[in-house]
Amino acid sequence: MDDVIIIGGSFAGLAGALQLGRARRKVTVLDTGLPRNRFAGHSHGLLGHDHKPPLDILAEARQQLARYPTIRLVSARADSVSGTIDDFSVLTGDGESLGARRLILSYGVADQMPDVPGFAEGWGTSIVPCPYCDGFEVAGQHWGLVWSGPQSHNQVRLFHDWTDRLTLFADGHDIPPDIRADLARRNIPVVDGRITGIAHHGGHSATVKLDTGSDVAVDILFAHPRNKPSASLHESLGLATVDTPLGIAIKVDERRETSMPGIYAAGDLANPLMPSVTTASWQGAMAGIFAQQSMLV
Repeated sequence: MDDVIIIGGSFAGLAGALQLGRARRKVTVLDTGLPRNRFAGHSHGLLGHDHKPPLDILAEARQQLARYPTIRLVSARADSVSGTIDDFSVLTGDGESLGARRLILSYGVADQMPDVPGFAEGWGTSIVPCPYCDGFEVAGQHWGLVWSGPQSHNQVRLFHDWTDRLTLFADGHDIPPDIRADLARRNIPVVDGRITGIAHHGGHSATVKLDTGSDVAVDILFAHPRNKPSASLHESLGLATVDTPLGIAIKVDERRETSMPGIYAAGDLANPLMPSVTTASWQGAMAGIFAQQSMLV
């Protein structure tokens, strides 16, 4: 039996495995090889790895974990989880049954692309969600933001640290008059009409096509489509969740433990705020440390 099984081997899962391996705990990491940021050419804001391709960072991390004899990396999906603290059972897609005293869920989320021609094709390049991840490279340029709800108003204020040139696309949403007045005070134009397509021109630049017949070119487009967990294991376990404007997140306490004793969660799956590789990494490390400490006798 393992001390810990980690389901999801991207930044959060591997960071948790590193801490556990250094504590000489027996760990199995299950991963399908489909990290959320695989569409991005570069990852930013992670100390020591700034501006490196995210898949290269993960490959290097796996190589570094190989020096720890108690860590096993397995390319497999977790199909089901059962049991309770000190006696969890995980069945993989390959039919292997694994046991562990603790679990860390770090299988992340999947972004749900809207049915707009060109959106999925530009995701991670000319269409991005996070200014901390990509804002510096396009600072001072013309940004576009697709309205997705009241949280977009906060994004407008946040973006001011990077650019004074911002266009807001209502995309058919009814923006309240008081917010429209605030946007006008900030000299931020609002383009009404629904987005019907997005054309890409290499690099970050894109042209937004609208059902009003007009096109608007921007140097980068920020959007926040809804997302959903990449697996449903938390549902079968009955774990408590938190509703967010963009989807759900697993509810955890200050030790990264979920509502079920012995199960921890980290990364985008358990981050109701602004996810990034930096937050995923420290959350994974904390989940690993607290899982290890919970097994002390």
